[in-house]
Amino acid sequence: MITDQFMQAAIDEAKLGLETGGIPIGSVLVHQGKIIGRGHNRRVQDGSAILHGEMSALENAGRQPASIYKESVIYTTLSPCSMCSGAIMLYGIPKVVVGENQTFMGDEALLKERGVQVVVLHDKTCIDLMNHFIAAQPRLWNEDIGEP
Repeated sequence: MITDQFMQAAIDEAKLGLETGGIPIGSVLVHQGKIIGRGHNRRVQDGSAILHGEMSALENAGRQPASIYKESVIYTTLSPCSMCSGAIMLYGIPKVVVGENQTFMGDEALLKERGVQVVVLHDKTCIDLMNHFIAAQPRLWNEDIGEP
């Protein structure tokens, strides 16, 4: 299976996050066929409470007018959590492409309820990255998703 270039960019971000001691979740924000923001989960590296992959990509895209968000697509290797889904809805991003939702099901139902198009790819690379990480670092994973 050939992964689309934007999901591949998100996967590359996830791998970078893992290589730098963090959680392998990556994301890119795409506007008119160009990546305008990319990021990966940086909670460990930055000691951050909020820098999930999607939040990092939005942060790295910088301040944008509402019209840009409303014409953008966000790609993420893992189903977006409540916090990231909230940011997607807040900025009116109309489409989310999710690498996988097998290891973690985020707020996809809420996104869909609010009119956001959610496409799940069931990407094997994304699934394998998370399965390996969760097996190796269960406490860190639970911390990331707010579990004891």
